[in-house]
Amino acid sequence: MSNHYVCITLDFDSVSLWQAMGQLGPSAISRGEFGAVAADRLLDLFTELGVVTTWYIPGMTVRTYPQVCQRIVAAGHEVGHHGYRHIAPGKLAKDEEAEELDRGLLALHQELGVKPFGYRSPAWELSQHSVELLLDRGFIYDSSLMGHDMLPYRVRQGDVVTQDEPIQFGQPSALWELPISWSQDDFPHFEYFRGSGLMNADGVMQNWLEDFAYLLEQDTGVLTYTLHPFVIGRGHRIRMLRKFILSLAEQGAEFITAKQAIDRFSSK
Repeated sequence: MSNHYVCITLDFDSVSLWQAMGQLGPSAISRGEFGAVAADRLLDLFTELGVVTTWYIPGMTVRTYPQVCQRIVAAGHEVGHHGYRHIAPGKLAKDEEAEELDRGLLALHQELGVKPFGYRSPAWELSQHSVELLLDRGFIYDSSLMGHDMLPYRVRQGDVVTQDEPIQFGQPSALWELPISWSQDDFPHFEYFRGSGLMNADGVMQNWLEDFAYLLEQDTGVLTYTLHPFVIGRGHRIRMLRKFILSLAEQGAEFITAKQAIDRFSSK
């Protein structure tokens, strides 16, 4: 068994991303709508390659595309919570954030029969209340922070952060963090948004492979790659993803779910 792990994670935002941004016209909605087409392609690819993955799904996506989401569960992939309306918690009051969590949990339960272990915040933005709210609802881990690049760690509570004073760090909580990075996310590289994106797929793949090459130089660790079906599911990118997964496998990567990663590192 390898000590060098890879989590392929997918944020199945679909149309919920554009709805949350107030972009309700046919063109914007169609951008997210492609995510349902791409999800089927990706599920076929993961089945072909024997790779288990983790899907973070907003409640709005579950309600809009229940059959696609049911296929994710039936294929044995982990499903995590990704908000209800894909609204960043930092924009919400505590009671509003709690409502978003509860509506998302209800959608996952009613449509998929799932009680998620993990949470990923829309836009990777937690609030000062998020850890408390997640622990109260029985979540084991979060995957929204960037405090490490390859080792899970405990999320702190009680940090005091101001503009003009040194940070007063709080205490580690019971909530585990599976760290992420914008550099290992497909959206900023590929999606045309506010003038960015549309980069060469093979160049991005090389960066991602170099991250794994560095991981191999360490004793152990886990890399978390974040994909969005409506982004990665385009023809040349899904071909790149196939080459990327095969290359990782040839180098000895062990593909595991986010929950499996937390289980392995929390027991060390």
